[in-house]
Amino acid sequence: MEHLRERTRPRGVGIRSIGRYLPDRVVSNADLERILLTRDDWIRENIGVRTRRMAADDQWTSDLGAAALLDACARAGVRPSEVDLVVCGTYTPDHMAPPTAMLVIDKSGAVGAAGFDVNSGACPGGVFALDVGAKYLASGQYRRVAVVLADVSTRTMDWKDPGPAVIFGDGAACYLLEPCAPGLGIGTTLLRSDPSAYQAVRVAREQRTRRDGTRLSSGFGDNFSTLDGSAVHGLAVGEVPPFVAELLAAAGREVEDIDLFALHQANLYIVREIMAAIGVPMDRTVVNIEKYGNTSGASVPLVLREAEDTGRLSPGDQVVLAAFGSGFSMGAALVRWCGPEDFTPEEFAREEFAPEKVATENFAPEDLAPEEFAPTGIRS
Repeated sequence: MEHLRERTRPRGVGIRSIGRYLPDRVVSNADLERILLTRDDWIRENIGVRTRRMAADDQWTSDLGAAALLDACARAGVRPSEVDLVVCGTYTPDHMAPPTAMLVIDKSGAVGAAGFDVNSGACPGGVFALDVGAKYLASGQYRRVAVVLADVSTRTMDWKDPGPAVIFGDGAACYLLEPCAPGLGIGTTLLRSDPSAYQAVRVAREQRTRRDGTRLSSGFGDNFSTLDGSAVHGLAVGEVPPFVAELLAAAGREVEDIDLFALHQANLYIVREIMAAIGVPMDRTVVNIEKYGNTSGASVPLVLREAEDTGRLSPGDQVVLAAFGSGFSMGAALVRWCGPEDFTPEEFAREEFAPEKVATENFAPEDLAPEEFAPTGIRS
């Protein structure tokens, strides 16, 4: 058994880089006033959004996702062809089938990678899809995993319904995952879903009409975003803070140990209330909802990217990721942020991840993945 332990020495799963893509078209609140029964001051005072991005007519989820993957690879100094697996978290796929991940692979040049989609209810994808990618990397079968979060949320709008229309924007982000030193990278992760709140925020399949009575279609036919703002507010403010506390307790950490809280950008005032309930000041988070709106699953990684770019995130920092939304689902993860020196050297990785190193003898799971080194832990 010693030879098995040597071949499968403990490893962490680190976020090597975060890529992003935001469409060029900027839509202001004043622009929305022309087509919706809403006001700029009301949006700013109740939602906190000033502008958001909207995909061009010829851009779909795969276009945004491929651009984010390319950006992540450029930041890490790797070629897209060196990505082994693409996990695409989306609720707005280009087509029902095949998965959007396959188009992301094709458009980014990540040819040779396997790929599939994860639909975890839009906004929670920032943690749910990340956890899926982390587990695949931790399995030892893949050397480099791209977790792409991309949505064209504005294509699901009924532009007579200001509720969701004033909140959402289009965007994409990509976590590029690689093996890192033990004890670093993605740690304890919690996932939870409460179907009793299924109706609070969803994309409903129903026929709708324009004001003149003619049939209305979204970019996805009879599928339209619908939102109960007060219900979402109550769920987020009431459920997310104790969920974060549960994560910290499971990881053996205190609120004071955390350098940055990266929260889903559902609403500026929801973020503020969650931070207040956790008991930490706003200078320990980063917000970007004012300029991008709610970007669905890309929201949390876009916050991390902005924190890194502005010097708010450094190697060694302890970071809490928290995403929440339709379902009602929540995901939270504790991450020890890595620097370039924390990642597994390429030569060692080739040896460690070589197919012939995968043992097929009879063994107990703890021989390959000791609990103390498990990259994530899921509790329900």
